[in-house]
Amino acid sequence: MPEWFLYFVALPMALLIVASAVYGLYWASQKGQLQDLEEGAKIIFDQEEPIGRATDHILNQPKTAKPLKT
Repeated sequence: MPEWFLYFVALPMALLIVASAVYGLYWASQKGQLQDLEEGAKIIFDQEEPIGRATDHILNQPKTAKPLKT
């Protein structure tokens, strides 16, 4: 690979990606997206699936564990 590729293509692209990530984190912190992460994680639960109780069903059948064969 020619040396000019590193200096004129790869390095600016890497700097652009890093700058985008830093700006994204800055924007998220300014908009309040990074505050109260625990409450945001709980928002996906509702009355049908309360926190701490698994209610996963496939075709309305309760999830059962199968014993391992030895």
